[in-house]
Amino acid sequence: MTSRLEVRGLRKAFRSRNGPTFALDGVDLVVEPGEFVCIVGASGSGKSTLLSVVAGLTEPTSGEVLLDGTLVDGPGPDRGLVFQNYSLYPWRTVADNIAFGLEVAGMKGGDIESRVRRYLDVMQLTQWRDARPSQLSGGMRQRVAIARSLATEPEVLLLDEPFGALDAHTRSLMQDFLLGVWRQTGTTVLMVTHDVEEALYLAQRIYVLSSHPGRVKREIVVPFGADRPRSIRRNETFLDLRDEVQGLLLAEAAEV
Repeated sequence: MTSRLEVRGLRKAFRSRNGPTFALDGVDLVVEPGEFVCIVGASGSGKSTLLSVVAGLTEPTSGEVLLDGTLVDGPGPDRGLVFQNYSLYPWRTVADNIAFGLEVAGMKGGDIESRVRRYLDVMQLTQWRDARPSQLSGGMRQRVAIARSLATEPEVLLLDEPFGALDAHTRSLMQDFLLGVWRQTGTTVLMVTHDVEEALYLAQRIYVLSSHPGRVKREIVVPFGADRPRSIRRNETFLDLRDEVQGLLLAEAAEV
């Protein structure tokens, strides 16, 4: 099951010596059920703050986040969150890391094992089910982190720069892998990234945020289907969109 995510008039201010400083000011966005949406923005655009509010980890100053019309007012199993730094438990095996959220939810042992097996298979991790995180590469650790979030079958998967700590080659492989998992599961995805090409390669729509404070500067529809070969990065439309988004971000940087 996937749900419609809606952000309305979101504002988030932090205290400072000179009074409140707004990280986000009047952000509106929508992610339709089963859609893959990316948020990009220059430094100071409040991308991660926005995702934290959607996750229910940060309380907005004003505005609201709705999931199928229901107000989000804290963390919940309907939203799975994956960070850049994996956040795995080093003393747990791959399978036990994936099972963690299911255990917290009170699922029974047999049901947990069935669900874990499914997402080990989805993330192509079955042969490493008994390995510890220290035995895995960075890309594999991130696959475990994504599997752990997907195992609870959230209505929305939230990704905060999930591939930012990976080398270029592994990052490219993980982008392909994530696209495949998204197509296979049909999960609604909202992802923050600073990488414009990554956003264009993965997303169906992109929200470009302004900086200081963060506002939606442009909404861009990415006109490619769900099946995207790597060669699409050389497509003329892809390159034109990349230049457009990069131009928006450079304009933001010049104004800082």
